[in-house]
Amino acid sequence: MRVGIVCPYSWDVPGGVQFHIRDLAEHLLARGHQVSVLAPSDDSPDPQGGTPALPSYVTSAGRAVPVPYNGSVARLNFGFLSAARVRRWVHEGNFDVLHLHEPATPSLALLACWAAEGPLVATFHTSNTRSRAMIAAYPILQPALEKISARIAVSEYARRTLVEHLGGDAVVIPNGVDVDFFARAEPRPPWLGATRAPAGSFGPPTLGFVGRIDEPRKGLPVLTRALPAILERLPRARLLVAGRGDREAAVRGLPPHVRGRVEFLGTVSDEDKARLLRSVDLYVAPNTGGESFGIVLVEAMSAGAPVLASDLDAFAQVLGEGTVGELFPTGDADALARAAVRLLDDPEHLARLRHRAAHHVRRFDWDTVGADILAVYETVTDGAAAVATDERATRRWRLGHPRGGEGP
Repeated sequence: MRVGIVCPYSWDVPGGVQFHIRDLAEHLLARGHQVSVLAPSDDSPDPQGGTPALPSYVTSAGRAVPVPYNGSVARLNFGFLSAARVRRWVHEGNFDVLHLHEPATPSLALLACWAAEGPLVATFHTSNTRSRAMIAAYPILQPALEKISARIAVSEYARRTLVEHLGGDAVVIPNGVDVDFFARAEPRPPWLGATRAPAGSFGPPTLGFVGRIDEPRKGLPVLTRALPAILERLPRARLLVAGRGDREAAVRGLPPHVRGRVEFLGTVSDEDKARLLRSVDLYVAPNTGGESFGIVLVEAMSAGAPVLASDLDAFAQVLGEGTVGELFPTGDADALARAAVRLLDDPEHLARLRHRAAHHVRRFDWDTVGADILAVYETVTDGAAAVATDERATRRWRLGHPRGGEGP
């Protein structure tokens, strides 16, 4: 099957949507499908090797510009030049199915929706039940969105946003994770926590956080506000932070002894992220809003890291309403601190959470998620083929009855 996938956000600044598209493309390629991804990207040569730093299956649509969106900054590509590139890519690709991500944003996906004919699948990632922008844009979006053959939402909350703002409905297929990639990762000794260290070792109780430091909705300020209370009960505890942003600003205002228990790792590779999650005693997701799924929670559980997360609807769904991970009231640093201390003081409960999560995450593995997405592709392509067959039959009948007479 020839599959075209349109990424709305810049490939150069990875986020959850980009990772999902990357993993989907590689999953399909590994199963023999032909895949091309169109994405905003800086397509200048890589200074290291002198060749484009994009995967071979990605086509650049040009640089993106930052636009405030859904409590974050989305880097989008939209305009006349982009529209021409989209039309050329769609025409040359001759795809059996075109898979658009976030077509309700002013992005390449919306341009592709306008340009394309044939089977269209759209995935909606956004969870924002009060999007004024989406409401205002509805009259412009609706004619294009009516061309979509099948809609996918990554969570029930993304589906709800779609239904409330744009009408119609969608099948819920979650984001995928390569569960075994995280489960097989080797812990890194300097990052090992007390419950992850070999028998006889005495590592410090270790919390982990992965996310953009300077994006408030990722919740690092909530976690740093909780640290003094955590250290009061567990003086040897430490926090490992992986992500880009202003490190000094992140710990400004904390007492020196608390600041010294925070270790910033910077931006880490996928391999090191997996190793980090395999090493910590507890992964903390203190996000404050704007989340439609929570891919890092699945990654953490896949790596055997028990999860403590804010009780956002999307996070609660991923964590089985608290059966495979712990939840605390969103934004409540005191509640976070109490829950973290309780969990770190109870290795047996952490072990139970690991055991439950190991079974739970299999529903998010790409073997399952990829098969569900392929089933959607096959449904829309089969439907398009049936319509084409009916149209050909109708044309033949009309040619045989030029005066509109009835057949035998």
